[in-house]
Amino acid sequence: MYFIKKPKAMENDKEIISDLNGLVNIVNDGKEGYESAAEATDNPELKALFAKFSAQRAVYAQELKSHIATHGGDSTNDDGGLLGVLHRTWIDIKQSLSSNEDSAILEAVTTGEKAALEKYDIALKNYVEHADHIDLLQKQRTGIAEALASIESYQTV
Repeated sequence: MYFIKKPKAMENDKEIISDLNGLVNIVNDGKEGYESAAEATDNPELKALFAKFSAQRAVYAQELKSHIATHGGDSTNDDGGLLGVLHRTWIDIKQSLSSNEDSAILEAVTTGEKAALEKYDIALKNYVEHADHIDLLQKQRTGIAEALASIESYQTV
């Protein structure tokens, strides 16, 4: 027996796929941003921290892509979106202009993480649409918030 999706269900899947693809862009932006930050700093402790968060974002992207597939979509984004490219460029510019390079890098990373949290908050507000993966979104948001807190702790040192 075959079931045909009702138009409303198909529309919901399109919205869910779109939302999740947006989050894939955000986490890939974070992954790329952390890689750029790790390359830009000479501080071994920050390099390790940035590498850890970059790897975490790669895992987040794969988890999101799995849920996109569940809803009949796909995501080929591995590099982030246009805004991420602009943000990473901003990291490069701030680093080159700043006399205290690490503080500029940390500030740029903080800005990126705050933007990611905003995108997750928007997705989490739409609880009904994202019910089947709400736990994943909450877990990832918590991970990003913890990364942000860790980065902010370096800014006060």
